[in-house]
Amino acid sequence: MAGWRKIIEEFAPLATFFVLNSRGPQWFDRPESESLLIATAGFMAAMALALASTYARGAKPNNMTLASAGFIFVFGGITLFLQDETFIKIKPTLVYILFASILGFGLLRGQSYLQRLMGDMLPMEPAGWLVLTRRWVGFFIFLAALNEAVWRTQTTDAWVSFKVFAILPLTFGFMILQMPLLKKHGALSEPKDGPKN
Repeated sequence: MAGWRKIIEEFAPLATFFVLNSRGPQWFDRPESESLLIATAGFMAAMALALASTYARGAKPNNMTLASAGFIFVFGGITLFLQDETFIKIKPTLVYILFASILGFGLLRGQSYLQRLMGDMLPMEPAGWLVLTRRWVGFFIFLAALNEAVWRTQTTDAWVSFKVFAILPLTFGFMILQMPLLKKHGALSEPKDGPKN
């Protein structure tokens, strides 16, 4: 039950965003031009409920979730206040640039902030963490550029579908591609000294 609750907390805000963008104007008797504004308000409300649910079950959202939520509330609020869709569309770009910048700053200091965040869950050699961190920096920059390309060239509905249905598969695909690196540097490797006959 706790596992399902966590999944709902993770994905309910995005699902709310997508559904309200598609159906919100009909449900609230508003013009179609306001679909993204309705979806943004629902996104913010669903995110607040998800965070409250996480804290209520005695857990704490990870730092990336908290940072993303902060951007949602700030840029969602600006979007609703100014009635301008641009701000919610550039929010993912700024989040990805922020994450890339934080990880990149750590690399300039010869450190992997990703290791600090996940080292206990994924034991790996320091050299592996540095490589993995560089790859995540590149991936976040790629996502930022991709988001900019999509929202600037496609319709709002296409951008919403991209945000909801493309980002997660791309991220999972990227993570799967890192498996050889994790195995090479010890995170998934088998013990080198096996039993001798």
